[in-house]
Amino acid sequence: MSRLDGALSPYLLSHAHQSVDWFPWGSEAFAEATARDCPVMISIGYSTCHWCHVMSRESFDDPTIAALVNERVVAIKVDREEHPEVDALYMAQAQAFSENLGWPLTVFATPEGAAFYAQTYLPPEPRGGQPSLTQVVDAVSQAWSEKRDEVLESSRALVGALADATQAIAEDTTQRAFPGTEQLSLVAEVLIAQEDTEFGGFGGAPKFPVTPALSFLQGEGAAGAESAQQFVARTLATYARSDLRDPVEGGFFRYSTMRDFSEPHYERMLYDNAGLLSLYSREGDLQTAGGIVEFLRSTLLVEGGFGSAQDSESIIDGQPSEGGYYLADAQRRVELAPPAVDDKVITGWNGLALRGLADAHYAGVPGDPGGLAEQVATWLLAHHVQEDGSLIRLSRHGVPGVAPATLEDYGALSLGLMELGIALGEARYVAKGYALLDFIAGREHTLGQDEVMLEKGFAVRPDVQEGASPSGVALVSQALLLAATLRGDYGLVERARGILAPHVSQAMTTPMGAGGVIQALATLAAETREIIIVSDQPTEMTDVARGHRSPGTVVISVTGAQAEQLLEVGVTALEGRTAGSTPTAYVCHRGVCQLPVHTTKELRDQLRQ
Repeated sequence: MSRLDGALSPYLLSHAHQSVDWFPWGSEAFAEATARDCPVMISIGYSTCHWCHVMSRESFDDPTIAALVNERVVAIKVDREEHPEVDALYMAQAQAFSENLGWPLTVFATPEGAAFYAQTYLPPEPRGGQPSLTQVVDAVSQAWSEKRDEVLESSRALVGALADATQAIAEDTTQRAFPGTEQLSLVAEVLIAQEDTEFGGFGGAPKFPVTPALSFLQGEGAAGAESAQQFVARTLATYARSDLRDPVEGGFFRYSTMRDFSEPHYERMLYDNAGLLSLYSREGDLQTAGGIVEFLRSTLLVEGGFGSAQDSESIIDGQPSEGGYYLADAQRRVELAPPAVDDKVITGWNGLALRGLADAHYAGVPGDPGGLAEQVATWLLAHHVQEDGSLIRLSRHGVPGVAPATLEDYGALSLGLMELGIALGEARYVAKGYALLDFIAGREHTLGQDEVMLEKGFAVRPDVQEGASPSGVALVSQALLLAATLRGDYGLVERARGILAPHVSQAMTTPMGAGGVIQALATLAAETREIIIVSDQPTEMTDVARGHRSPGTVVISVTGAQAEQLLEVGVTALEGRTAGSTPTAYVCHRGVCQLPVHTTKELRDQLRQ
């Protein structure tokens, strides 16, 4: 009987058969380590992680290695997608021991949870200059027995330094100036300068589709920066024709190990595809965007929400195959069992998908993205929003997880619901998005606190590393800025500034890893503008308005009845602008509008002013 039996996480369940005496994340494991007076080994990964699979098969499935692990340490298995704050905590501590970090993350800690050694993948025997798992376990155990004072001192120093850094970030906000449009244009130039001019995309290998940074640059392009516009167009075209994209089923793989995109890591993540759906929809590449919509519907849709990812591996001819399914043509795939889907539904990632589908609906992407988004939004509101208005982080097969919802969950779902409500003219989604922001008011800095972390005295440190997807800081800030414009409540802008302030310096210094924060800063710096189209019939003015989507600009195109309903739930930008019998356009700044116009020429003239 394994302690992992009955776990919600597919990742934990995949380790339940092993002889390693795994504990799930919780206080019980640390109490056991205290009682046994031994270190803790915290193994962090996720269900679709290729090297997690490899280490599991090579090392944790080996009864001899398992026996050594059980004898020397208390072993904890953590799904990073279920407990992102735990992952962020130990990733921050692991940086003291290795520059090359990723998953699986293998951390050795004291019974109080303080790391004193960390590595990623550890093979079963020494390989390529890398120690084996058994060597590391032996060394850690020996150090704990013979050099306890040194181990404790180094772990205390590390934890103390991280705590000081976290406190400094939290307190030192008064002197930080928010960037203006000129500074942000320079940031855009810095990002564009990192283009791989031979093979496309950013920098060298490994190459990820860095959607937050691209989203910022796409906004810069909409604001008139031709270099940003051209770079985004080139990069998206490169991704679409590269091996990152599955030509049969349409989704995108997580990253490429080679500069020329020739060797992808084949897992397909919800957050990557959600971000890329927004980008391709706004770029007008309807074919590529349509392929992503079909992938979401046909592969990731489970129960009513989207699962978190599809695995890179499948079984072919009785053996695990990394990417073999995806390398097969369409006819051969029909004969093969597809890689498994991690079918846990994560609130925040589904919020990102709603945003992507809203953009796809705006752009006219085929495959009824608006209908798919409504289906998912309705399910999420019924299953992931609790009676008191709080969110659950995730669920699987209708069973809610125990991990607390994070800033990412509240920000992404709020933003996705508001974007969807405006795209479809559905007031109920906008109202629910507002409600989530109101629910967390004043608690933005304490969301997602883990009970064990609090018990051990670890402060939550907001993670704004945004290589693959926007951070909770970015998403809540973007949601607040959108809500401020819709509601005419510019106190929400100050809330966003308060959340962003501690991260301005980091974002401006390392924009590649903070694209979502930079995007929020660009919205703050831009001239706020609302472009409102009210018409009970299709009008070309809608296309003109949507062509002017840029930082600080919100486009609302609805019927008269939809405008009335949106006004009732607090979209005050529509006050006095709800009649729709004659197509009418309004160009406004913080609710103060120019004269209404009724033709595309008049609208273009106003938009040039």
